[in-house]
Amino acid sequence: MRFFIAGKKLLCENDSMADLIFLKLGGSLITDKTVPFTPRKDKIDSLVAEIDQFLQSNKGTQLILGHGSGSFGHTAARTHGTRQGVKSPGQWKGFAEVWYQASALNRFLMDALISSGIPSVAFAPVAAIIARDGKITSWDLNPLKSALTARLVPVVYGDVVFDDIRGGTILSTEDLFSHLAIELHPKEILLAGLEECVWESFPDRTRKFDHITPVTFAKIKQGVGTALGADVTGGMESKVKQMLELVKIMPDLTVQIFSGEESGRLLKAMKGEHIGTTISVK
Repeated sequence: MRFFIAGKKLLCENDSMADLIFLKLGGSLITDKTVPFTPRKDKIDSLVAEIDQFLQSNKGTQLILGHGSGSFGHTAARTHGTRQGVKSPGQWKGFAEVWYQASALNRFLMDALISSGIPSVAFAPVAAIIARDGKITSWDLNPLKSALTARLVPVVYGDVVFDDIRGGTILSTEDLFSHLAIELHPKEILLAGLEECVWESFPDRTRKFDHITPVTFAKIKQGVGTALGADVTGGMESKVKQMLELVKIMPDLTVQIFSGEESGRLLKAMKGEHIGTTISVK
């Protein structure tokens, strides 16, 4: 994938972007979501090591990395109700706190990436995105595309943003990926969390779903469940619904939801192995 400058607009030379992967490290994976403001530093380091191993062996593949807020941003956001809207001085104070906590967690990941030798740049959503009633309406992607051109790894994350209707709100990493996917056309989206797959019954975990399509989801959505611990942007059901809407728009796209907890699983997923639940249009 290469970009070139035409006038003032950054354009993509290859619209298919067959060598671009989106990867999310879920908040449940990189923090302890049951204990406020608690990163899992050793897990972050091990995940970054697997990412580095993949990139070293796949020089032609480019990556956009995202991460959730876990027990950082979600804990503060739940306290202040930030996702629903920001109007009062107290709510704006909460908005700033959510930003601070989300960026604090981002720093732990960026430290690990830079220490491992992966050239990465974080793109804070609050600095570039405007939303309208929880939906992205404006995001200048030229800097992010420039990072890809320079063979850097752009890092995005769930964050507060300004919103024309709500005043302020929170966008999840899946919200960001959905917008980016339509613009950049990755070959796949990988969502790594604690859960090894999408379960038919959560939290009972009685049956694994290997593959979900828009047709099959209508039959199983009641059991998919929400989330354990702090999570203001929805749990598993929300993620599945959002990815299903995306694959309807982009029928060549495949999404995989899997666990990155066990050593080596993230690397397997990045190499193309099916280890969790895939989501596609058929």
